[in-house]
Amino acid sequence: MTTFRMSSAACLLSLLLGSGAAWADCGIERGSVRILSNDFDALGTVLREARSCASETVRVAINMTTEHKSLQVPALTVNPAQYTVALVSNNTIMPLLNADLVRPLDEYVEKYGQDLAPNQLIRVDGKVMAIAFMGNSQHLFMRGDVLEQAGIEPPTSYEEILAAAKKLRDDGIMRYPLAAANQGGWYLANEFVNTYLGMDGQFFEPGSAEPAINNEAGLETLRVMKEMTEYMAPEYLTFTADELKKMYLGGDVAIINQWGSMVNGHVDPDGPAPEIGEATILAAAPTVGDKGIPAAALWWDGFTIARNISDEDAEASFRAMVHGARPDVANENPAAATWLTKDFNPPASAQGVMATANGGARPYPMSPYMGLMHAALGSELTDFMQGKESAEQALADTEAAYRTAAREAGFLN
Repeated sequence: MTTFRMSSAACLLSLLLGSGAAWADCGIERGSVRILSNDFDALGTVLREARSCASETVRVAINMTTEHKSLQVPALTVNPAQYTVALVSNNTIMPLLNADLVRPLDEYVEKYGQDLAPNQLIRVDGKVMAIAFMGNSQHLFMRGDVLEQAGIEPPTSYEEILAAAKKLRDDGIMRYPLAAANQGGWYLANEFVNTYLGMDGQFFEPGSAEPAINNEAGLETLRVMKEMTEYMAPEYLTFTADELKKMYLGGDVAIINQWGSMVNGHVDPDGPAPEIGEATILAAAPTVGDKGIPAAALWWDGFTIARNISDEDAEASFRAMVHGARPDVANENPAAATWLTKDFNPPASAQGVMATANGGARPYPMSPYMGLMHAALGSELTDFMQGKESAEQALADTEAAYRTAAREAGFLN
């Protein structure tokens, strides 16, 4: 079984096509830079800067797509790889590491990484395998005006959220004051992961790939998730993060646990609902139970460089990405992300992510088999959320599905 010794990647938050002579700013003389990326605004900020490295001798091509997770392994497996850069996060890097599709970056860091902060260097078995440039987490977005109307103090725990939702309904202010990204599949699994981390739950037996979620913390996690749905619209299993944004800005909900990387779209004074943005309270992710741990995983986003490419393209790609994520970009776009670059001073829009990190939230697990666990959760929890089976059965089914996948992958005998 393959094991990786991870740096505290997420020490992360506890510290918390161009033209002309643009290439001169990047120092790249030649090469092909081909980038595969997720699609959201903060990443676009970095990639626009990386694109400015293009010149007559430097080609920069970018594919931003929400399908990036399914594309990255096959695209980097071919030789030469279809992309020279894959933008990754805590969990999306693991399939690339497992298949040995990305190269160590220590040589490039030594030559061109003078502006990188130590917490940006994601090490695996002692080697720098990725460069993180932003931190992320889900956290509370709350309609302060609606809470004030009901005489409710901003909640800080799931227990207080449920009490607030009941009062908002009982007072006739909102029938469905809550919403969560519960769409079956990745999103639903992510909600379990968030809440289970807040319970201080462990996903695997220590030092093993054996699953360990069918326990008291797992059962309590499902109980809380199901109880929350009593104050959500009936189609709650269809909601994605983008749907949450639409509902929130439409005035349909009062409390959501939303991604910090999407904060600008919610509070933009020039956006579709400036009055809602102005009334929005940003706070740490809620705690759950008696652990006092914010129930949201800490994430980092960054980049890796493909192994199956020429050294010339690898060097050009590293330099273009470091240029795209340099400290000046963070300082010129402070509200775009919770940047991990040197000397970044987080603005008010980052306070939810920072409060979640400073409250002791745990990083999303970086283990070779966490992706298999996430997939099993996403496929096996829907029946429970629809009231078709018990929590005990849902967790048993999840562990069984995970074990099957882990055996096929060689993690379990």
